[in-house]
Amino acid sequence: MAVTKQAAVVLCAGAGSRYIGAQGEHKLLAIWRGRPLVSWALGNAVAAGLDFTVVVTGAAQLADVLPKCGVIAVANPDWEEGLATSLQCAIAACRRLGAAAAVVGLGDQPLVPPEAWRAVAACGAAVAVATYGGRRGHPVKLACSVWDDLPASGDEGARALMRRQAELVEEVPCEGDPADFDTAGDFAVRFGSPAR
Repeated sequence: MAVTKQAAVVLCAGAGSRYIGAQGEHKLLAIWRGRPLVSWALGNAVAAGLDFTVVVTGAAQLADVLPKCGVIAVANPDWEEGLATSLQCAIAACRRLGAAAAVVGLGDQPLVPPEAWRAVAACGAAVAVATYGGRRGHPVKLACSVWDDLPASGDEGARALMRRQAELVEEVPCEGDPADFDTAGDFAVRFGSPAR
């Protein structure tokens, strides 16, 4: 049986415009529990232990908060054109790395644990999606067989593919919390502590 490589992909390119920080910082750089928000998502993706970890950057300057090793940073110069462009940057990186699948998560979801990344990666379906209490979330595994079917533009990524080709999708029950951080109020409402 051939060994196939998989990449954890963390999308971090968006503007995060719904968040207004006290110091004018991008939401991914807002401090939560003593660290920049994005460092939690990246740390969990790295800890999952997949063959590669790819982070797609754009609006925010993340160089100072990326792990010093174990992460491949890919800049998306077209991040303003929508999430699909970030996913395409990630897929291009996965092709160069020789990965057979991309397991995709978001940089503003700090409570998706490494176990969720591993569970989704282990699923044999062409498209696997984490579920939390029966609701779909991230990460989402995309086998290389579906990469050409992903949208090239707009604000939808794998969701568009999952609608069109529902028969390829398998749900993977996971532990964790897929809540994302969009506004300053989310620190308290969703994550139980203010930004500090």
